[in-house]
Amino acid sequence: MEKTGPLSGLKVVEFVGVGPGPFAAMWLSDMGAEVIRIDRPGQRWNQTRGDVLNRGRRSLAIDLKREGARDVALRLVDGADVLLEGFRPGVMERLGLGPDDCHARNPRLVFGRVTGWGQTGPRAHEAGHDLNYIASTGILAAIGPAERPVPPLNLIGDFGGGGMLLIAGVLAALVERATSGRGQVVDAAMAEGGALLSAMIWAYHNKGLWEPRREANLFDGGAPYYRTYRCADGSFVALGAIESEFWTRFLDLAGIEDPVLREQRNDRSLWPDLCARLSAIFLTRTRDEWCGLGAGTDACLTPVLDFNGALDDPQARARATFVAPDGAPQPAPAPRFDRTPGAIRGPSPLVGEHTRDLLAEAGFEDAEIAELEASGIVRHEAPA
Repeated sequence: MEKTGPLSGLKVVEFVGVGPGPFAAMWLSDMGAEVIRIDRPGQRWNQTRGDVLNRGRRSLAIDLKREGARDVALRLVDGADVLLEGFRPGVMERLGLGPDDCHARNPRLVFGRVTGWGQTGPRAHEAGHDLNYIASTGILAAIGPAERPVPPLNLIGDFGGGGMLLIAGVLAALVERATSGRGQVVDAAMAEGGALLSAMIWAYHNKGLWEPRREANLFDGGAPYYRTYRCADGSFVALGAIESEFWTRFLDLAGIEDPVLREQRNDRSLWPDLCARLSAIFLTRTRDEWCGLGAGTDACLTPVLDFNGALDDPQARARATFVAPDGAPQPAPAPRFDRTPGAIRGPSPLVGEHTRDLLAEAGFEDAEIAELEASGIVRHEAPA
């Protein structure tokens, strides 16, 4: 794997999990870090080279429940800068791999943990998923049509509030380590990260500018100038003309002279009526016709694309927002750097594909590796 990116030289050990942990490990790898993925032997039931979240790492399969596995894992942690784990609170401690165990051998280690509820509190040991975490923070109640809240995929809790917050915490801890020389524990909770992402909405709430009803606010589809509309061909457009000059530009391009739409857009009591008027207007043209009107202007009018359509978007193509190594479409590394660009460092590994190489690099002798394989502590699984 080519060494490139602003985090080149950083060594990360990832204890396999789902969602936010793999996302954080993927991003660190994209930015140049060497990430070793600790997998469970035999867990290949749904894994392919196209698993985007697993890209750019090498895999070592260890059965952490077997006697002697702890010592193998700790020898890998000895040379790491960062450890990532997403188990329930207490699991790593029971395995003998908790922060105290690891810091006793590697005081500079940044120990990154991500869970739904955090390491403490009355819900800390409860199961849950993204939907549960954002439901408890007020976010879910604000998303969806008036009739009911809807799941916003799993972007807010899992990946924004979990994975991105874990990344930010790890990077902050690494910056602090440069001064103190010591690592520390990063406790990233998806519920808390999701809450943090809603800071602007809380600002509106605190100023009395946010209604508790859905589709009654600026950013939840209530405003006629910030919502989606169905077009004549059944496709949708997104209109985001919040500022008055952008709104006027849209109306001019669309040839809309309706005085109510032009002069009373900020009267919230009229929003349902204004939305209805615009809905009828948008049904008179196809999505591409509407977007052709807005192209190259400040009308803030864009097509609502599905995943396949996003791959052909002109802006995405110009910026190579999506790439397809080995034919598997996926988002390219981001953000961009002018001197040390990130890159996809390799395909997604299969479980245990690099076990022998990684153990050898960690200082294990051939006889030790053979003994570990024979005892079932580790497994090397060559690709079919």
